[in-house]
Amino acid sequence: MSWPGTGRGKRADLTVVAVPFYFAAMGAEYLVQRRRLARGGAPAAGDYEWRDTLASLAMGTGSLAVPLVVPRLLAPLTPGKGRYGRALLAGALGAVAVTTAADAVVRRAARPGGPEAEAGPDAAGAPSRTLRRARRVASVGGVAAVMAGGLAVTTSWAAHLTPERLWRRRLLPSLGTGPLALALAVVGWDFLYYWNHRYMHESRYLWAMHVVHHSSERYNLSTALRQPVADALTASLPYGALCLAGLAPELVATARGVNLLYQFWIHTEAVGRLGPTEEVLNTPSHHRVHHGSNRQYLDRNHGSILILWDRLFGTFEREDERVVYGLTTNVDTFHPARIASHEYAAMVRDVAGSTGWAERLGYLVRGPGWTPTRGTAGTAPT
Repeated sequence: MSWPGTGRGKRADLTVVAVPFYFAAMGAEYLVQRRRLARGGAPAAGDYEWRDTLASLAMGTGSLAVPLVVPRLLAPLTPGKGRYGRALLAGALGAVAVTTAADAVVRRAARPGGPEAEAGPDAAGAPSRTLRRARRVASVGGVAAVMAGGLAVTTSWAAHLTPERLWRRRLLPSLGTGPLALALAVVGWDFLYYWNHRYMHESRYLWAMHVVHHSSERYNLSTALRQPVADALTASLPYGALCLAGLAPELVATARGVNLLYQFWIHTEAVGRLGPTEEVLNTPSHHRVHHGSNRQYLDRNHGSILILWDRLFGTFEREDERVVYGLTTNVDTFHPARIASHEYAAMVRDVAGSTGWAERLGYLVRGPGWTPTRGTAGTAPT
């Protein structure tokens, strides 16, 4: 999850500083696996597979590089700030109007007693030309409205909720930069992370970004680096909100680094259960559950450092049956671009085939796997 530089007092990004540690830890895990196999152990889902590992490393590299470029590209499109912001809003509203009109034509033409019913289909038995055209307009216009409107919302959200902006509007006095303030920042970040992570599993437009991290059918330390690259296309609870409580932006940025570093080591099968620690902290056992596609494991254990949030809010599950990693229907590719885009492409297809705004918005904000006829059934299949 990307985090912009904090401007004044900027500290080194802990997740970048730790890159040598990532590779050293993966090397050690690989040697442990080799030793196990040499002693006659059975292959496991945690073993490294070079195509899968390369895909994870490519996604990890992209998650560091893309945030350096995308904000600059999107800045001119930000409503209220960029030179093309008004044009983006106008385009979104225009697409909404055209699509709504086309929907009305389709409904009027197709209803009993309407023009379509009176005139009947054409000679080939297909819908009339007017109805076909209206459907095409609604399909293209719906996609354009959703894409332009979504971009307007997400760029505005990011621009107006930066840590610096919220720090200037803080509600409480500064808590300083000591150990207690840092501890509060870490716990605060962890709490917001739980809800953002949970929403990523419960709302499709967030899942489309997060699904990248769940796409591997392997589970080892390289999986931790399989990070999304489309953060800029989402709007989640702002971690900068911690600044309103008197926590300085540089502390919040450090809390982010601590949080992500902690998440790295729990992506492994090499560590079993850890006794009483399991009651408080997120552990490899708990996070294996989170990555499981087993029915009992879907959408469970969203915490990062603390598993207490899951216990408090009803999303906790212990590791019981053998975990099957990946998605309920896997993408069957190691191509990073396909991994990053496949759910967005599926959303576009669903929106394009929708027949009204309730359906279009449902495909975006309702749970993954939602359809107008059967609602949401667990985590998205892709």
